[in-house]
Amino acid sequence: MTSIRFLLLVGTALATSSGAAFAQSTPPPAPQTPPPAQQPAPAPGEEEDEQSAEVETVIVEGRTTDVRTSIDSVSYSLADDLQAQTGTLAEALRNIPSVEVDPDGNVSLRGDAGVTILIDGRPSTQFNGPSRGQMVLQIPASQYARIEVMTNPSAAYSPEGGGGVINLISKPNAVRPGQTTTGSLRANIGDDGRYNFGGNIAHVIDKTTLTADLGVRHDGFLQEIERLRTRFDAGSNQFLGSRQSQVIDGVSDVVFVRLSAEHNLDDKTQIVGELRHTDVESLADAVDLYEAENAVGGIAAAYRRDSSGGFLGQFSGATARVLRRFNDAGHEWTNEVRLDRNRFTFGFDTVVDQQVPASPLFYEDVENKNRQNQVGVTSAYVRPFSDGGRLRLGYELQAFNLELDNSVARGPTPTTLVPDPIVSNEFHVDQAVHALYATWEKPFSEKLSAQFGLRLEQADIDLDQVTTDIQSSNDYFRAYPTMHVSYTIGEGESLRGSYSRRIARPGPQMLNPFLTYQDNLNYQSGNPDLLPQETDSFEVMWQKRVQQTFYQATLYHRDTRDAFTQVTTDLGGGVFLSRPENLGSSTSTGLELVANGALHPTLRYSASVNAFRQEIDAAGIPGASDRAGDSVSGRLTLNWSPTQNDFVQVSGIWSGDQQLAQGVREQATLVNLGYRRKLNKDWSFQATVRDALDEYGSTTILETPTFTDRTSMTFGGRAAYIGLTWNFGSGQRRPEQFDFSAPPTGS
Repeated sequence: MTSIRFLLLVGTALATSSGAAFAQSTPPPAPQTPPPAQQPAPAPGEEEDEQSAEVETVIVEGRTTDVRTSIDSVSYSLADDLQAQTGTLAEALRNIPSVEVDPDGNVSLRGDAGVTILIDGRPSTQFNGPSRGQMVLQIPASQYARIEVMTNPSAAYSPEGGGGVINLISKPNAVRPGQTTTGSLRANIGDDGRYNFGGNIAHVIDKTTLTADLGVRHDGFLQEIERLRTRFDAGSNQFLGSRQSQVIDGVSDVVFVRLSAEHNLDDKTQIVGELRHTDVESLADAVDLYEAENAVGGIAAAYRRDSSGGFLGQFSGATARVLRRFNDAGHEWTNEVRLDRNRFTFGFDTVVDQQVPASPLFYEDVENKNRQNQVGVTSAYVRPFSDGGRLRLGYELQAFNLELDNSVARGPTPTTLVPDPIVSNEFHVDQAVHALYATWEKPFSEKLSAQFGLRLEQADIDLDQVTTDIQSSNDYFRAYPTMHVSYTIGEGESLRGSYSRRIARPGPQMLNPFLTYQDNLNYQSGNPDLLPQETDSFEVMWQKRVQQTFYQATLYHRDTRDAFTQVTTDLGGGVFLSRPENLGSSTSTGLELVANGALHPTLRYSASVNAFRQEIDAAGIPGASDRAGDSVSGRLTLNWSPTQNDFVQVSGIWSGDQQLAQGVREQATLVNLGYRRKLNKDWSFQATVRDALDEYGSTTILETPTFTDRTSMTFGGRAAYIGLTWNFGSGQRRPEQFDFSAPPTGS
C-alpha cells in the first residue's frame, strides 16, 4: 500500500507539472552566469558537459543548471539537496534518478548492481573495491557539486560495470581575476552526539592556484536484523524453524583531506598535482540471539553472542596531470598518473554463551585485512574539426595488487585462542587492464548528430592462494563498441538512441575459494571459476525542455550473459554458505520517466519513476529456478521557497523489488526533511531530518526445496541536524551547494 500511495503522488506531480509548464507563456529571465574560473584539466565526462555543443542537441538548464545533458550522459546538481550538505554520499545518490542505494551501501543503476563510480572522471579505488559500501555510507556528500549518470557511456570510459557509470563531480574552488582567496566553512550538530564540519579554500599566487578541502564527520547507527529460517530435517522428515536477531549499535568517524596545486606554465600548458587521504573508523557493539526448534517443538539449540569491533580504513592517493592546449577550440592532450594506497580491516571480538545445550563461555577473534595498491595511467587526445566533428583518442592502464588476509581464532579463554584453518587464509591478486579507445562525434545536419566509439581491452589477472600454494591466471582480450545518435525534433526537444557493450569482472574477494566467516551460522566464499558478466545495453531516450521544466523518458533493454548472483546452500546443522555463481542469462526491460520543474512560482519539484521487468535464467544452479518479476521504483522531491531567504525541502524514495536466483529482495520507503534560512549574504542556517519515518531497510526472501530464509534489516538511520555555513572571500563563485534565490515570477 505504501508503494501505491507513493507512486500516485509521483504521478500526480508529473501530471500537474506538465500542465503548469505548458501553460507558461513568457520565458523567465536568463539565469545569472558566474564568471569563468580556472579549473584543472577536465575529465572526459566534464569535458563532454562543457565542450560538446557541436554534437549535442540540447543542453537543459534550470535556474542553476539543475539538469545538464550531453549525448551520453545526464548530470544533476546537488544545489538544492539539503541532505547532501549534512549527510553522506548515500543520501545524495538516493535522490538521483536511476540510482538506488540499499542499507548496506550497495549502489545500483536501474536495478543493476554493476556500477563503476568515478571522481571527476577518474577511477576511484575506494568506491570500486570491497570497501565501497562502507565508503558510500560514510563519506560526506558536501564535497560534490554534481552527480553525472551514464547508463550507456561512450568508449572513452571503462566498460566495467553492467549498470553503467556514476561520475561524482567535485565542488569547484574558484577565484575571480584580481582576487586571491575564497572558500567556505560549514558546521552541523545532530542528535545523539552526531556532528560534522568542513571547509574549502582556494588561494591564488601569480600563476598558481592552491586549494584545500577538509571534512570531519561523526555519526551513529543502529541496525536491527531479524532472520527466520526453516530447513528440511531428513531425520524427522519435516521442516524445522530457527530464529536469529541481531542488534548492532555503533558510531563512525570520518576525516577527509584533499590538497591540490594548479600551475599554468604558459597560456597553453597546465600542471596539476593532488594529494588526498580519507580515514574511516566505524565501530559497534552487537548482540546476537539465536534459537532453533527440534522435531517436537522444543528448543534444540540457543545461544547469545556479544561482539565488539568494526571497520577501520585508510585511503590515500596522489595524482599528477599535465594538460597541453593547442588552441582555444578544444584541441588538447592530457597525461595523468594516479597512485592509490588502501588499507582497511574488518574485525571483531566475540563472547559466545551457549545456553542450549549449556556450555562454558567461548571466545572468538575475527580479523579480515585488505591491502591494495593501484596505479593508473591515462593519456587522452582530443581534436575538434572545422565541420563540428571531434575525435578523441586515448590509452588507459589500471593495475592493482590486492592482498586479502583473513584470520579467525577460537578458544575457551581470550588468551588461549587457536587459529581456525578452515576460515583463515591469505589470498593475493594482481590485475592489469590495458585499454585503447577512440570516439568520433559529428553533426550530420542541424538536427542529426552521432558519436561512434570502440574500446579495446587486454586484461591480465593472476591469482595466488598463498595458504594452499595454488596459483592460476586468466588473460583475455575484448572489444567494446558504443554508439549514440541524437535527433532534434524541435526547440528544446530531442530524441536519442544508444548502444554499448559492457563487462563486470568479478572482484578479488569473489574469486577466493576459501570460506570467510560472518558468524557461526553464516559463511561466505568466492568462486575461482566465476566468469565475467557481459551486457549489451540498448536505450531510446526522449528529452524536452519547456522553459524551466525538464522532461525525460527512457525505454531501455539490457541483455546480460553470465550475470553474477549469490547462491545460498545449507551446509547442515543450521549453517549456511553464500557463494557467487553465474546465471545463464538475465534481461531487464523498462521505462523510466523523469521530470524537473515548477508547480508554482515558489514551489519546484523533481520526480522520477522507473518501472521494469526482470527475467533471470538460473538453469544449472542448485536450489535456484528461473524467475521473472515486475518492479517499480520512484522518488519525489518538493522544494518550497516562501520567501527569497527561506527554503523548505521534502523528499521521498521508494525502491522496488529485485529478483534473485533463489528469491526476491524488497526495499522500504525513505523520507527526508530539510530547511535553510539565508541570514545574510555570507551566512546561512540549515536544519535537516534524515529518514523521518525511521523505517528504511530491506527484506530478502529465499525459497528453495530444502530451506527458506527471510532476513529483514532496518537501518535505524533517523538523524536530525542543525548548522551554519559561511562563505567568505569577495571573489568566490556563487555557492554551488545552494541557490538562495526564489524562482522568477512566472517560472
